[in-house]
Amino acid sequence: MGENHMDFYRQLRNKINSWLQGNEGKNHKWAEYLMLVPDMFHLLCKLVIDPDVSPAEKAKLGAVIVYFVSPIDFIPEGFTGPLGFLDDLALTAYALNSIINHTDPQIIKKHWAGQDDILTVIKNIVATADQMVGSGVWNKLKALWKN
Repeated sequence: MGENHMDFYRQLRNKINSWLQGNEGKNHKWAEYLMLVPDMFHLLCKLVIDPDVSPAEKAKLGAVIVYFVSPIDFIPEGFTGPLGFLDDLALTAYALNSIINHTDPQIIKKHWAGQDDILTVIKNIVATADQMVGSGVWNKLKALWKN
């Protein structure tokens, strides 16, 4: 794992964990989903370097990583704090759900560092994304992925 990836991953995990332990985060409606954010980022990074993932799929995943680390997105973390990672999480799940159609799900499972089944996690995020980020943002994220 590259040092930049680990730095971002550690910072992300620390930022979210700190927020979740505070008054606002500990009982937040989306706290369970926010805990998935660092592991989803880690999964993206691992899939991009996996030789069994096609170059076309790697390019798409790379675009999601760029969105993830960009300070400018639909729900910017700079203004909303860790809640700003919900759009990153929704886009990641949408992208992974699409990629599963062209990549062996075992490859995705192999790199998943989380505890729950990744295919179930993806399905649950996609199913609740409309509520999580709002229908306007969700539709924009899906359109972004299709372009």
